[in-house]
Amino acid sequence: MGFEILLQLTVTGLAWGSVYACIALGFVLIFKSTDIFNFAQPELMMLGAYMAFALITLFKLPFIVGFIFALVMMAAIAALLEMMVVRPMVGEPVLSVIMVTLGLANVLRGLTGLVWGYEEQQFPSPFPDDPIMLFGAAINQAEIYTIVATAMLLTIFFLFFKYSSSGISMRATAEDAKTAFLMGINVKQVFTASWAIAALVATIAGVFLASFTFLEPIMGHTGLKALPAMILGGLDSVVGAIIGGLIIGVVENLAGFYLEDYLGSGINDIAAYVIVLIVMMVRPYGLFGTKEIERV
Repeated sequence: MGFEILLQLTVTGLAWGSVYACIALGFVLIFKSTDIFNFAQPELMMLGAYMAFALITLFKLPFIVGFIFALVMMAAIAALLEMMVVRPMVGEPVLSVIMVTLGLANVLRGLTGLVWGYEEQQFPSPFPDDPIMLFGAAINQAEIYTIVATAMLLTIFFLFFKYSSSGISMRATAEDAKTAFLMGINVKQVFTASWAIAALVATIAGVFLASFTFLEPIMGHTGLKALPAMILGGLDSVVGAIIGGLIIGVVENLAGFYLEDYLGSGINDIAAYVIVLIVMMVRPYGLFGTKEIERV
């Protein structure tokens, strides 16, 4: 019985970790390309889920069609936000840019609440409700699909950054934007593309999260769990974002079950930050982040 519970908790943790990983991946993509820490990323996740919800329920589109349209719409919205809101802040103090992204997050959350309301809504999940029995453990099918989709996403992004011209341009811009510009790379276009791709990843995370929880305007708060995942994996590491998210998801789920009776009901939220603090004391740049060396 103990093994079945452990397996079920681990799979659930991996599913939640996959959501964190997707959001953290968006954080990393924007940070690597633009040196901007986008605090509106969790709200892009939330808005993407609501877009898919509206297309599927109001316009009666099949799930996969509504999902694809939501991806396209969110990519366009994120690109416009980058060009109209963020790009004018280039060259301004870092704190000013951070405040703009925080303000953008609040605006997106407020507009979503005004349009769709603040009540919890059931997302039309395409996944069967019947659990799959795996070594005696009942596993939610939505959780399995979430894990598989994240693995596929990691593979696609690896191939994109490794072999595509756009991916190579984004890598070059992330390394040194000025040199990339001198080499003929359209840096502004790369900045816009990074926001669009981050919104795509956030929408995927939002749809999967809503599939095994609920849809609500404050679901972006769940996305803040991606922050310790990003820091744990390394601020500039795509692979680190994925692995960091999975670690955080599993640790908080196991801690919530096994340690709740001893340390209180909030231990699952604290566990993620405890792990980050321990790792940061040993590797301040994260598990896979780039170590910066300053010469004096």
